[in-house]
Amino acid sequence: MNLASIKSQPGLLDMVMGAGLMVQLVLLVLFFFSIASWAIIIYKMRLLKKAENETADFSELFWRKKNFKETHAALNEFRHTPLAPVFAALYAELVSAKPGNEGQANALSRDDVDRLRRVLAKAVAVESARLEYGVPFLATSGSAAPFIGLFGTVWGIMNSFREIGAKGAASLAVVAPGISEALIATAMGLAAAIPASIGYNHLVTRLGRINTEMESFASDILNIIEKQLPRT
Repeated sequence: MNLASIKSQPGLLDMVMGAGLMVQLVLLVLFFFSIASWAIIIYKMRLLKKAENETADFSELFWRKKNFKETHAALNEFRHTPLAPVFAALYAELVSAKPGNEGQANALSRDDVDRLRRVLAKAVAVESARLEYGVPFLATSGSAAPFIGLFGTVWGIMNSFREIGAKGAASLAVVAPGISEALIATAMGLAAAIPASIGYNHLVTRLGRINTEMESFASDILNIIEKQLPRT
């Protein structure tokens, strides 16, 4: 194969532009899946990094002070950790349960503790949903993109065989261009699915750790409150 023949071969962009309308539509859908997946992965990794760092700092602050009022006063310094909204929900309920007690737990009853438990469970669920928002799209992309790409490939090959029937020739020169254009859809599907699957598994693991920390934090707060209840 000489240099002139190499230069005459179509490039990737040429094959995409020369593909059929259906294949181009499939490639457009897969391009959207790929861009959206990368945007979610990058955004969530940055968000979780900040959340993990602030979670450690907030937990250290809480156990160092061991005072609800002082911890609440420092909440504005922690805008990314999910522990801050969980604690804020608890503190607001503490104040509303016994107005004027400034968030102290020693004036509560057993019924108040049960209500606080429900408040904490709801706050943890809300923060968990907020952190997980958008991540399920990665699972959808990882599972659906290869099949969408395969559909585009099958459609392109069908068109190639249709051209074979119309021209009455089955030489490699006739078949190869259409098949190569169709196979781009499969490659694009895999290019969209592989990062999405890896990113999904990685993010789910980190989200699981943060959820465990939130549940442990909520449990620790309830233990502190229950220890302060008056003996009956």
